Amino acid sequence: MRAFWRWILLTLFSAASASPLAFAGMTKSGTTGAQFLKIPVGARAIGMGGAFVAVANDVTALYWNPAGVTRLQPRGGACFIHTNWLADTRFDFAGVAVRLGGFGTLGFHFASLSMPDIKVRTEFEPEGTGEYFSAMDMSLGITYARELTDRFRMGFNAKYIRQQIWHMAASAFAVDLGFLYQTDFPWLTLGISLSNFGPKLQYVGKDVFVNYDFDPSQWGDNENIFANLQTDRWDLPLLFRFGLSAVALQSDWQKLILSVEARHPNDNSENLSFGAEYAFRNRFFLRGGYQALFEDQSEKGLTLGAGLVYYLSPTVPLRFDYAFEDWGRLSSVNRVSVEIQF
Repeated sequence: MRAFWRWILLTLFSAASASPLAFAGMTKSGTTGAQFLKIPVGARAIGMGGAFVAVANDVTALYWNPAGVTRLQPRGGACFIHTNWLADTRFDFAGVAVRLGGFGTLGFHFASLSMPDIKVRTEFEPEGTGEYFSAMDMSLGITYARELTDRFRMGFNAKYIRQQIWHMAASAFAVDLGFLYQTDFPWLTLGISLSNFGPKLQYVGKDVFVNYDFDPSQWGDNENIFANLQTDRWDLPLLFRFGLSAVALQSDWQKLILSVEARHPNDNSENLSFGAEYAFRNRFFLRGGYQALFEDQSEKGLTLGAGLVYYLSPTVPLRFDYAFEDWGRLSSVNRVSVEIQF
């Protein structure tokens, strides 16, 4: 088992290795595409500072650590999230996961970042040309996870990613990997995940179409050769997470979970997040945390949250969660999510 874990850690660290820019003393910020993939999911996880890779035991594990969907009780669950994100954009996420006995756990998710349509204006038509400008990012994924032993769980996502801005679009396929390990101490869990491993993105579309004149100084040649400009290719925002969660207090009435998570992204500096969740009678929850400590030029910071569980039946809980995120010089973000387990 030790050799297996050593191989996993070496593989993941190699895949998430730093950009050569880091060795030149340059920042890696803004060097990847599909930034919407970094938007965290779920008010519960965000309330805990996003330190969720080792906690991951609800449907939002589809995002944080796909191995976590094997912990859903009794059979599975579904979640729906809508967020008024930064700069008047909208972020939506929907996911479902179902445990299928000895076969494992199967899940699906959809995420999108969108904006209101904007009138296309020019200097000659300042009131609008009749066209509308729009942009949207989306990902669609399928998840498979399995409990291999009573201590070790693993899972992966295969997902399709698409970004579109007016007449241009870029798409790619990527995978996420996740592992959960219950240590010799029953109160301590280790979690590892690697997110957004895939090829580079490149925008294509009719906006790169041009009429090209090979040599304007010559007469008699074709002055309108059909051509396409070549756009650059951008890496996906690869992210390696390593975390620990500990049950610091547990009784029939209350439970306290502490978690910490270290992150190694390919487009920023290494950083640390930590959080806590206090549960009273498994119905009322208070959460707090701090995200992205030590991240280069980070605007992230304090997070707070609360939750309520209403039992539709003794085995069917309906969860309502709220989280507040401090984004420094940017406006703060309020998150609300709804989840049902069945």
